Amino acid sequence: MHRRSILWGTLSALSAAFAASRAQAATEAAPQKLKVVYHLVDLDKVSFVIGNIQNHLDGVGGPGNVTIALVVHGQALKAFHASGANPDLSKRVGQFTRDGIELAACGNTMKSQNITLADLLPGFVSAERGGVVRLAELQSQGYLYLRP
Repeated sequence: MHRRSILWGTLSALSAAFAASRAQAATEAAPQKLKVVYHLVDLDKVSFVIGNIQNHLDGVGGPGNVTIALVVHGQALKAFHASGANPDLSKRVGQFTRDGIELAACGNTMKSQNITLADLLPGFVSAERGGVVRLAELQSQGYLYLRP
């Protein structure tokens, strides 16, 4: 009877040690890189959203630690017209492009404003099927949705 208790005690201890090592390995695994899409439609929120994106990058230690997309449609797209964009916005958009941030302009909004990608600040791509469609596509790919 004593041998059986020793055997069961040893097996229990080994099982507990194995479970603890698996739990520790799971917590030590590299965290998954977040993917975030910012939705911008309001012209009066352009500076606020651009500031949020910069704060997001700074908060996570740079563009290598997060994947960010910005989808712009409606009146907000007017702020990104190259001919009228303020210099600070132009500079930030250029940096975001270098950082690998996807800048998507709604194709429907571009049609309604009678503009093309050439009329926008460099770095934009067209969301041909629409900004809301692009938002849904990104969300289906695991992007977290933010609309400040």
